[in-house]
Amino acid sequence: MGSRTPPEPPDSDGAQTRVVLTPEEHARYTRLSRAAAVRHRRARYAGASVLLLVALLLSPLAVVAAWVDDTVTDTDRYVQTVAPLASEPAVQKAVTDRLTDRVVDNLDVEAVTASLSKALANAGAPPVVVRRSEDLAGPLRAAATSAVHGVVDRVITSDAFQQAWVGANRRAHAAVTNMLTGEKSTALRAEGNTVTLDLGTVVDEVKQRLVDHGFEKAAAIPAPDRQITLFETDKLSQAQAGLRLLDVVGAWLPVLTVLLAALAVWAAPAHRLMLLITATGVGVMMVALLVALAVLRRVYLDSVPPSALPPDAAAVVYDTFVRFLRDSTRTLLVVAVITALAAYLYGPGRVARGLRTLAGRGTGAVGHALGNAGARTGATGRWLDTHRPWTTGVVIAGGVLALILWNRPTVGAVALVTGLVVVVLALLAVLAAASGRTVAAAAGEPGRAGP
Repeated sequence: MGSRTPPEPPDSDGAQTRVVLTPEEHARYTRLSRAAAVRHRRARYAGASVLLLVALLLSPLAVVAAWVDDTVTDTDRYVQTVAPLASEPAVQKAVTDRLTDRVVDNLDVEAVTASLSKALANAGAPPVVVRRSEDLAGPLRAAATSAVHGVVDRVITSDAFQQAWVGANRRAHAAVTNMLTGEKSTALRAEGNTVTLDLGTVVDEVKQRLVDHGFEKAAAIPAPDRQITLFETDKLSQAQAGLRLLDVVGAWLPVLTVLLAALAVWAAPAHRLMLLITATGVGVMMVALLVALAVLRRVYLDSVPPSALPPDAAAVVYDTFVRFLRDSTRTLLVVAVITALAAYLYGPGRVARGLRTLAGRGTGAVGHALGNAGARTGATGRWLDTHRPWTTGVVIAGGVLALILWNRPTVGAVALVTGLVVVVLALLAVLAAASGRTVAAAAGEPGRAGP
Protein backbone atom coordinates (compact mmCIF):
# COMPACT_ATOMS: atom_id res chain seq x y z
CA MET A 1 0.00 0.00 0.00
CA GLY A 2 1.29 3.48 -0.82
CA SER A 3 2.05 5.96 1.88
CA ARG A 4 -0.46 8.64 2.88
CA THR A 5 0.64 12.26 3.06
CA PRO A 6 -2.04 14.53 4.57
CA PRO A 7 -1.20 18.24 4.16
CA GLU A 8 0.30 20.18 7.03
CA PRO A 9 0.12 23.90 7.80
CA PRO A 10 2.75 25.99 6.02
CA ASP A 11 6.05 26.56 7.81
CA SER A 12 7.53 29.89 8.79
CA ASP A 13 8.89 30.68 5.32
CA GLY A 14 5.55 30.04 3.63
CA ALA A 15 6.36 26.64 2.14
CA GLN A 16 3.98 23.79 2.84
CA THR A 17 5.55 20.60 4.11
CA ARG A 18 4.04 17.15 3.76
CA VAL A 19 4.32 14.36 6.31
CA VAL A 20 4.37 10.82 5.05
CA LEU A 21 2.17 8.41 7.09
CA THR A 22 2.68 4.71 7.20
CA PRO A 23 -0.34 2.47 6.53
CA GLU A 24 -0.63 1.75 10.23
CA GLU A 25 -0.55 5.44 11.09
CA HIS A 26 -3.11 6.24 8.43
CA ALA A 27 -5.42 3.48 9.68
CA ARG A 28 -5.12 4.83 13.21
CA TYR A 29 -5.76 8.38 11.98
CA THR A 30 -8.87 7.24 10.11
CA ARG A 31 -10.11 5.29 13.13
CA LEU A 32 -9.63 8.26 15.45
CA SER A 33 -11.32 10.60 12.98
CA ARG A 34 -14.33 8.32 12.72
CA ALA A 35 -14.51 7.95 16.52
CA ALA A 36 -14.42 11.74 16.89
CA ALA A 37 -17.17 12.10 14.29
CA VAL A 38 -19.30 9.52 16.13
CA ARG A 39 -18.78 11.34 19.43
CA HIS A 40 -19.68 14.61 17.75
CA ARG A 41 -22.88 13.16 16.31
CA ARG A 42 -23.80 11.64 19.67
CA ALA A 43 -23.23 14.96 21.39
CA ARG A 44 -25.44 16.70 18.84
CA TYR A 45 -28.17 14.09 19.27
CA ALA A 46 -27.94 14.40 23.06
CA GLY A 47 -28.20 18.19 22.95
CA ALA A 48 -31.05 18.06 20.44
CA SER A 49 -32.87 15.50 22.59
CA VAL A 50 -32.63 17.69 25.67
CA LEU A 51 -33.89 20.72 23.75
CA LEU A 52 -36.73 18.68 22.29
CA LEU A 53 -37.75 17.27 25.67
CA VAL A 54 -37.93 20.74 27.22
CA ALA A 55 -39.87 22.09 24.23
CA LEU A 56 -42.40 19.26 24.38
CA LEU A 57 -42.91 19.67 28.12
CA LEU A 58 -43.45 23.40 27.69
CA SER A 59 -45.74 23.15 24.66
CA PRO A 60 -49.04 22.58 26.56
CA LEU A 61 -48.14 25.29 29.07
CA ALA A 62 -47.25 27.63 26.20
CA VAL A 63 -50.66 27.11 24.60
CA VAL A 64 -52.49 27.74 27.88
CA ALA A 65 -50.27 30.75 28.68
CA ALA A 66 -50.93 32.29 25.28
CA TRP A 67 -54.67 31.76 25.77
CA VAL A 68 -54.62 33.39 29.21
CA ASP A 69 -52.56 36.31 27.96
CA ASP A 70 -54.78 36.80 24.95
CA THR A 71 -57.97 36.69 26.99
CA VAL A 72 -56.68 39.06 29.66
CA THR A 73 -55.25 41.77 27.43
CA ASP A 74 -57.77 41.82 24.57
CA THR A 75 -61.16 43.26 25.54
CA ASP A 76 -62.78 42.32 22.24
CA ARG A 77 -61.52 38.76 22.62
CA TYR A 78 -62.94 38.50 26.13
CA VAL A 79 -66.32 39.86 25.05
CA GLN A 80 -66.30 37.48 22.10
CA THR A 81 -65.71 34.67 24.58
CA VAL A 82 -68.52 35.40 27.02
CA ALA A 83 -71.10 36.93 24.66
CA PRO A 84 -72.63 33.58 23.58
CA LEU A 85 -73.56 32.81 27.19
CA ALA A 86 -76.45 35.29 26.99
CA SER A 87 -78.07 33.29 24.18
CA GLU A 88 -77.52 29.82 25.62
CA PRO A 89 -80.89 28.28 26.63
CA ALA A 90 -79.39 26.54 29.66
CA VAL A 91 -77.94 29.78 31.01
CA GLN A 92 -81.12 31.71 30.22
CA LYS A 93 -83.18 29.11 32.07
CA ALA A 94 -80.87 29.22 35.11
CA VAL A 95 -81.04 33.03 35.28
CA THR A 96 -84.81 33.06 34.76
CA ASP A 97 -85.43 30.45 37.45
CA ARG A 98 -83.10 32.21 39.91
CA LEU A 99 -84.77 35.61 39.49
CA THR A 100 -88.28 34.14 39.53
CA ASP A 101 -87.64 32.32 42.79
CA ARG A 102 -86.24 35.42 44.45
CA VAL A 103 -89.16 37.60 43.40
CA VAL A 104 -91.76 35.05 44.52
CA ASP A 105 -89.95 34.56 47.83
CA ASN A 106 -90.48 38.26 48.52
CA LEU A 107 -94.25 37.90 48.00
CA ASP A 108 -96.09 37.29 51.30
CA VAL A 109 -98.85 35.10 49.87
CA GLU A 110 -99.86 33.85 53.32
CA ALA A 111 -100.52 37.42 54.47
CA VAL A 112 -102.69 38.00 51.42
CA THR A 113 -104.84 34.92 52.09
CA ALA A 114 -105.08 35.80 55.80
CA SER A 115 -106.31 39.28 54.96
CA LEU A 116 -108.83 37.79 52.53
CA SER A 117 -110.13 35.36 55.15
CA LYS A 118 -110.46 38.13 57.71
CA ALA A 119 -112.33 40.33 55.27
CA LEU A 120 -114.73 37.51 54.40
CA ALA A 121 -115.34 36.78 58.07
CA ASN A 122 -116.03 40.44 58.82
CA ALA A 123 -118.43 40.52 55.90
CA GLY A 124 -120.42 37.65 57.42
CA ALA A 125 -119.42 35.01 54.91
CA PRO A 126 -120.25 31.39 55.83
CA PRO A 127 -117.52 29.64 57.85
CA VAL A 128 -116.91 27.12 55.08
CA VAL A 129 -116.10 29.95 52.67
CA VAL A 130 -113.74 31.51 55.17
CA ARG A 131 -111.97 28.18 55.67
CA ARG A 132 -111.71 27.55 51.95
CA SER A 133 -110.19 30.98 51.39
CA GLU A 134 -107.25 29.96 53.54
CA ASP A 135 -106.47 27.21 51.01
CA LEU A 136 -105.87 29.77 48.26
CA ALA A 137 -102.21 30.27 49.26
CA GLY A 138 -100.96 27.47 47.00
CA PRO A 139 -102.89 28.51 43.87
CA LEU A 140 -101.99 32.17 44.44
CA ARG A 141 -98.30 31.33 44.74
CA ALA A 142 -98.43 29.19 41.58
CA ALA A 143 -100.21 31.93 39.66
CA ALA A 144 -97.68 34.55 40.84
CA THR A 145 -94.79 32.26 39.95
CA SER A 146 -96.18 31.70 36.46
CA ALA A 147 -96.73 35.40 35.87
CA VAL A 148 -93.31 36.44 37.16
CA HIS A 149 -91.61 33.66 35.22
CA GLY A 150 -93.23 34.82 32.01
CA VAL A 151 -92.09 38.41 32.49
CA VAL A 152 -88.54 37.41 33.43
CA ASP A 153 -88.32 34.94 30.54
CA ARG A 154 -89.33 37.60 28.02
CA VAL A 155 -86.61 39.89 29.33
CA ILE A 156 -83.89 37.23 29.46
CA THR A 157 -84.62 35.90 25.96
CA SER A 158 -84.80 39.35 24.38
CA ASP A 159 -82.12 41.15 22.41
CA ALA A 160 -82.02 43.77 25.15
CA PHE A 161 -80.69 41.19 27.59
CA GLN A 162 -77.94 40.11 25.20
CA GLN A 163 -76.95 43.71 24.55
CA ALA A 164 -76.90 44.45 28.27
CA TRP A 165 -74.84 41.31 28.84
CA VAL A 166 -72.25 42.30 26.23
CA GLY A 167 -72.11 45.87 27.49
CA ALA A 168 -71.68 44.82 31.10
CA ASN A 169 -68.89 42.39 30.22
CA ARG A 170 -67.12 44.95 28.08
CA ARG A 171 -67.18 47.45 30.93
CA ALA A 172 -66.06 44.75 33.34
CA HIS A 173 -63.22 43.29 31.33
CA ALA A 174 -61.16 43.25 34.53
CA ALA A 175 -63.17 40.14 35.45
CA VAL A 176 -60.54 37.86 33.97
CA THR A 177 -57.83 39.68 35.88
CA ASN A 178 -59.83 38.91 39.01
CA MET A 179 -59.68 35.23 38.13
CA LEU A 180 -55.89 35.48 38.00
CA THR A 181 -55.29 37.69 41.03
CA GLY A 182 -58.23 36.98 43.34
CA GLU A 183 -59.09 40.69 43.49
CA LYS A 184 -62.68 41.86 43.32
CA SER A 185 -64.20 43.11 40.10
CA THR A 186 -67.66 44.13 38.98
CA ALA A 187 -68.52 41.11 36.87
CA LEU A 188 -66.63 38.05 38.10
CA ARG A 189 -65.63 37.53 41.71
CA ALA A 190 -63.41 34.97 43.36
CA GLU A 191 -63.90 34.88 47.12
CA GLY A 192 -62.83 31.99 49.30
CA ASN A 193 -63.42 28.81 47.32
CA THR A 194 -66.19 30.16 45.07
CA VAL A 195 -66.20 32.00 41.73
CA THR A 196 -69.44 33.87 41.02
CA LEU A 197 -70.72 35.77 38.01
CA ASP A 198 -72.41 39.07 38.90
CA LEU A 199 -75.44 39.78 36.70
CA GLY A 200 -75.17 43.49 37.52
CA THR A 201 -77.17 45.79 35.26
CA VAL A 202 -78.98 42.83 33.73
CA VAL A 203 -80.81 42.18 37.00
CA ASP A 204 -81.63 45.88 37.33
CA GLU A 205 -83.39 45.82 33.97
CA VAL A 206 -85.34 42.69 34.92
CA LYS A 207 -86.39 44.30 38.21
CA GLN A 208 -87.64 47.41 36.41
CA ARG A 209 -89.67 45.33 33.97
CA LEU A 210 -91.30 43.45 36.86
CA VAL A 211 -92.12 46.68 38.69
CA ASP A 212 -93.69 48.05 35.51
CA HIS A 213 -95.91 44.95 35.39
CA GLY A 214 -97.14 45.52 38.92
CA PHE A 215 -94.69 43.39 40.93
CA GLU A 216 -93.38 46.06 43.29
CA LYS A 217 -91.69 43.37 45.39
CA ALA A 218 -89.19 42.83 42.58
CA ALA A 219 -87.39 45.97 43.69
CA ALA A 220 -86.44 44.14 46.90
CA ILE A 221 -84.29 41.47 45.20
CA PRO A 222 -81.22 41.36 47.49
CA ALA A 223 -77.72 41.98 46.16
CA PRO A 224 -76.40 38.45 46.87
CA ASP A 225 -79.08 37.02 44.59
CA ARG A 226 -77.69 38.96 41.64
CA GLN A 227 -74.88 36.42 41.33
CA ILE A 228 -74.58 32.94 39.85
CA THR A 229 -72.00 30.47 41.10
CA LEU A 230 -69.68 29.30 38.31
CA PHE A 231 -67.04 27.37 40.24
CA GLU A 232 -66.72 26.07 43.76
CA THR A 233 -63.68 24.10 44.90
CA ASP A 234 -61.19 23.99 47.75
CA LYS A 235 -58.37 24.16 45.14
CA LEU A 236 -59.26 27.65 43.88
CA SER A 237 -56.27 29.36 45.49
CA GLN A 238 -53.87 26.87 43.88
CA ALA A 239 -55.58 27.34 40.52
CA GLN A 240 -55.27 31.13 40.81
CA ALA A 241 -51.56 30.82 41.62
CA GLY A 242 -51.02 28.70 38.51
CA LEU A 243 -53.00 31.08 36.33
CA ARG A 244 -51.08 34.08 37.69
CA LEU A 245 -47.84 32.37 36.67
CA LEU A 246 -49.19 31.62 33.20
CA ASP A 247 -50.31 35.23 32.87
CA VAL A 248 -46.80 36.43 33.67
CA VAL A 249 -45.07 34.09 31.19
CA GLY A 250 -47.82 34.22 28.59
CA ALA A 251 -46.02 36.74 26.39
CA TRP A 252 -42.69 34.92 26.02
CA LEU A 253 -43.27 31.25 26.86
CA PRO A 254 -44.72 30.39 23.41
CA VAL A 255 -41.77 32.12 21.71
CA LEU A 256 -39.30 30.27 23.92
CA THR A 257 -40.98 26.94 23.16
CA VAL A 258 -40.82 27.51 19.40
CA LEU A 259 -37.16 28.54 19.63
CA LEU A 260 -36.26 25.43 21.63
CA ALA A 261 -38.00 23.19 19.09
CA ALA A 262 -36.26 24.96 16.20
CA LEU A 263 -32.89 24.62 17.93
CA ALA A 264 -33.53 20.92 18.47
CA VAL A 265 -34.15 20.42 14.74
CA TRP A 266 -31.11 22.53 13.82
CA ALA A 267 -28.75 20.83 16.30
CA ALA A 268 -29.65 17.28 15.27
CA PRO A 269 -27.44 15.72 12.54
CA ALA A 270 -30.55 14.43 10.74
CA HIS A 271 -32.73 17.54 10.45
CA ARG A 272 -35.63 15.88 8.65
CA LEU A 273 -35.82 13.02 11.13
CA MET A 274 -35.72 15.41 14.09
CA LEU A 275 -38.44 17.53 12.47
CA LEU A 276 -40.56 14.40 12.14
CA ILE A 277 -39.96 13.49 15.79
CA THR A 278 -40.65 17.05 16.97
CA ALA A 279 -43.91 17.33 15.06
CA THR A 280 -45.04 13.93 16.32
CA GLY A 281 -44.18 14.88 19.90
CA VAL A 282 -46.06 18.17 19.66
CA GLY A 283 -49.06 16.33 18.28
CA VAL A 284 -49.00 13.89 21.19
CA MET A 285 -48.78 16.77 23.69
CA MET A 286 -51.74 18.53 22.07
CA VAL A 287 -53.78 15.33 22.35
CA ALA A 288 -52.76 15.16 26.02
CA LEU A 289 -53.91 18.76 26.49
CA LEU A 290 -57.29 18.00 24.91
CA VAL A 291 -57.66 15.02 27.24
CA ALA A 292 -56.72 17.22 30.20
CA LEU A 293 -59.39 19.75 29.21
CA ALA A 294 -61.98 16.96 29.09
CA VAL A 295 -60.91 15.74 32.54
CA LEU A 296 -61.02 19.28 33.94
CA ARG A 297 -64.51 19.65 32.51
CA ARG A 298 -65.69 16.69 34.57
CA VAL A 299 -63.92 18.04 37.66
CA TYR A 300 -65.54 21.43 37.13
CA LEU A 301 -69.02 19.99 36.71
CA ASP A 302 -68.59 17.96 39.88
CA SER A 303 -67.40 21.02 41.80
CA VAL A 304 -70.48 23.16 41.12
CA PRO A 305 -73.47 22.15 43.31
CA PRO A 306 -76.73 21.76 41.35
CA SER A 307 -78.32 24.19 43.79
CA ALA A 308 -75.87 26.88 42.69
CA LEU A 309 -75.94 26.18 38.95
CA PRO A 310 -77.71 23.42 37.01
CA PRO A 311 -75.34 20.88 35.38
CA ASP A 312 -76.37 21.80 31.83
CA ALA A 313 -75.73 25.50 32.48
CA ALA A 314 -72.41 24.71 34.16
CA ALA A 315 -71.36 22.66 31.12
CA VAL A 316 -72.24 25.55 28.80
CA VAL A 317 -70.24 27.99 30.93
CA TYR A 318 -67.14 25.77 30.87
CA ASP A 319 -67.37 25.01 27.16
CA THR A 320 -67.82 28.70 26.37
CA PHE A 321 -64.86 29.88 28.41
CA VAL A 322 -62.39 27.31 27.06
CA ARG A 323 -63.60 27.03 23.48
CA PHE A 324 -60.83 29.26 22.09
CA LEU A 325 -58.24 27.29 24.03
CA ARG A 326 -59.68 24.06 22.67
CA ASP A 327 -59.74 25.47 19.13
CA SER A 328 -56.11 26.59 19.39
CA THR A 329 -55.07 23.16 20.63
CA ARG A 330 -56.85 21.44 17.77
CA THR A 331 -55.25 23.82 15.28
CA LEU A 332 -51.76 23.06 16.60
CA LEU A 333 -52.56 19.35 16.48
CA VAL A 334 -53.46 19.63 12.80
CA VAL A 335 -50.31 21.67 12.10
CA ALA A 336 -48.19 19.03 13.86
CA VAL A 337 -49.79 16.22 11.86
CA ILE A 338 -49.26 18.04 8.56
CA THR A 339 -45.64 18.84 9.45
CA ALA A 340 -44.91 15.24 10.44
CA LEU A 341 -46.53 13.98 7.24
CA ALA A 342 -44.49 16.40 5.11
CA ALA A 343 -41.27 15.40 6.88
CA TYR A 344 -42.04 11.73 6.24
CA LEU A 345 -42.92 12.25 2.58
CA TYR A 346 -39.53 13.90 1.98
CA GLY A 347 -37.76 10.89 3.48
CA PRO A 348 -36.33 7.68 1.99
CA GLY A 349 -39.20 5.42 3.00
CA ARG A 350 -40.74 3.12 0.43
CA VAL A 351 -44.19 4.66 0.71
CA ALA A 352 -42.75 8.18 0.56
CA ARG A 353 -40.69 7.37 -2.54
CA GLY A 354 -43.71 5.74 -4.15
CA LEU A 355 -45.91 8.77 -3.52
CA ARG A 356 -43.26 11.16 -4.80
CA THR A 357 -42.83 9.04 -7.94
CA LEU A 358 -46.58 8.93 -8.50
CA ALA A 359 -46.90 12.69 -8.04
CA GLY A 360 -43.93 13.29 -10.38
CA ARG A 361 -45.46 11.11 -13.07
CA GLY A 362 -48.79 12.88 -12.76
CA THR A 363 -47.40 16.41 -12.99
CA GLY A 364 -44.98 15.29 -15.68
CA ALA A 365 -47.78 13.86 -17.79
CA VAL A 366 -49.79 17.08 -17.49
CA GLY A 367 -46.71 19.17 -18.35
CA HIS A 368 -45.87 17.04 -21.37
CA ALA A 369 -49.45 17.33 -22.58
CA LEU A 370 -49.25 21.11 -22.32
CA GLY A 371 -45.92 21.11 -24.18
CA ASN A 372 -47.29 18.90 -26.92
CA ALA A 373 -50.24 21.27 -27.23
CA GLY A 374 -47.84 24.14 -27.83
CA ALA A 375 -47.92 25.67 -24.33
CA ARG A 376 -44.20 25.36 -23.67
CA THR A 377 -42.63 27.16 -20.74
CA GLY A 378 -39.16 27.23 -22.31
CA ALA A 379 -36.39 28.78 -20.25
CA THR A 380 -38.75 29.49 -17.35
CA GLY A 381 -39.71 25.84 -17.12
CA ARG A 382 -36.09 24.74 -17.33
CA TRP A 383 -35.17 27.18 -14.56
CA LEU A 384 -37.99 25.87 -12.37
CA ASP A 385 -36.85 22.31 -13.01
CA THR A 386 -33.23 23.13 -12.15
CA HIS A 387 -34.10 25.11 -9.00
CA ARG A 388 -36.94 22.92 -7.79
CA PRO A 389 -35.57 22.52 -4.22
CA TRP A 390 -35.37 26.29 -3.84
CA THR A 391 -38.83 26.97 -5.23
CA THR A 392 -40.29 24.25 -3.04
CA GLY A 393 -38.69 25.79 0.03
CA VAL A 394 -39.94 29.25 -0.88
CA VAL A 395 -43.52 28.02 -1.33
CA ILE A 396 -43.50 26.12 1.97
CA ALA A 397 -41.97 29.11 3.76
CA GLY A 398 -44.70 31.29 2.28
CA GLY A 399 -47.36 28.97 3.68
CA VAL A 400 -45.74 29.04 7.12
CA LEU A 401 -45.52 32.84 7.00
CA ALA A 402 -49.19 33.05 6.04
CA LEU A 403 -50.17 31.02 9.10
CA ILE A 404 -47.93 33.14 11.34
CA LEU A 405 -49.49 36.38 10.05
CA TRP A 406 -53.01 34.93 10.17
CA ASN A 407 -54.99 36.39 13.06
CA ARG A 408 -55.68 33.34 15.24
CA PRO A 409 -55.71 30.63 12.54
CA THR A 410 -58.24 27.84 12.85
CA VAL A 411 -58.23 24.28 11.55
CA GLY A 412 -60.01 25.53 8.44
CA ALA A 413 -57.32 28.17 7.87
CA VAL A 414 -54.58 25.56 8.19
CA ALA A 415 -56.37 23.29 5.72
CA LEU A 416 -56.81 26.19 3.29
CA VAL A 417 -53.13 27.24 3.42
CA THR A 418 -51.98 23.62 3.11
CA GLY A 419 -54.19 23.09 0.10
CA LEU A 420 -52.87 26.25 -1.56
CA VAL A 421 -49.27 25.16 -0.94
CA VAL A 422 -49.93 21.77 -2.51
CA VAL A 423 -51.65 23.38 -5.50
CA VAL A 424 -48.80 25.83 -6.06
CA LEU A 425 -46.18 23.07 -5.81
CA ALA A 426 -48.11 20.97 -8.31
CA LEU A 427 -48.46 23.94 -10.66
CA LEU A 428 -44.71 24.64 -10.51
CA ALA A 429 -44.00 20.97 -11.23
CA VAL A 430 -46.30 21.08 -14.27
CA LEU A 431 -44.63 24.25 -15.54
CA ALA A 432 -41.21 22.65 -15.10
CA ALA A 433 -42.33 19.55 -17.02
CA ALA A 434 -43.77 21.70 -19.83
CA SER A 435 -40.36 23.12 -20.84
CA GLY A 436 -39.34 22.45 -24.41
CA ARG A 437 -36.28 20.45 -23.39
CA THR A 438 -38.28 18.08 -21.23
CA VAL A 439 -40.94 17.57 -23.86
CA ALA A 440 -38.39 17.02 -26.64
CA ALA A 441 -36.50 14.47 -24.56
CA ALA A 442 -39.74 12.66 -23.83
CA ALA A 443 -40.53 12.56 -27.56
CA GLY A 444 -37.05 11.31 -28.51
CA GLU A 445 -36.35 14.34 -30.76
CA PRO A 446 -33.97 16.83 -29.16
CA GLY A 447 -34.85 20.42 -29.76
CA ARG A 448 -38.34 19.65 -31.09
CA ALA A 449 -41.67 19.11 -29.49
CA GLY A 450 -43.34 15.79 -29.88
CA PRO A 451 -46.13 15.33 -32.38
